[in-house]
Amino acid sequence: MTDQKKVFPTPIADPDTEQFWSAAKDHKLMIGSCKSCGEKYYYPRGMCPHCGGSDVELVQSSGKGEIYSWSVLRRAEPPFAIAYVTLDEGPTMMTNIIDCDLDNLKIGQRVELKFSPTEEENGAPVPTFKPV
Repeated sequence: MTDQKKVFPTPIADPDTEQFWSAAKDHKLMIGSCKSCGEKYYYPRGMCPHCGGSDVELVQSSGKGEIYSWSVLRRAEPPFAIAYVTLDEGPTMMTNIIDCDLDNLKIGQRVELKFSPTEEENGAPVPTFKPV
């Protein structure tokens, strides 16, 4: 297993993401849900990317999904994996895969949410994933 102690930048909340980052402090991954068309989406925003509707809300994700695609950045120190993870609820999100052997990642591999700390001690953690 690769020891990946990557330090993540502290996110800066804006009016569209404040509720998302507040939930992250409680280790809850929130995704957008449109009340007009019923589609779920990621990243948080005030308008549905599917139908353009503004009747949207945040709902909690299970935090489970699978790797859709990934890349290992080996020139970084330490090396790390960035990936698209398709959540069980449907949306695909870009994230980091942590706590794993970078050489054994696979498309379709099941992963689960793990919030990772950021540079600021009281900053919201960022959603990352680890293999199940």
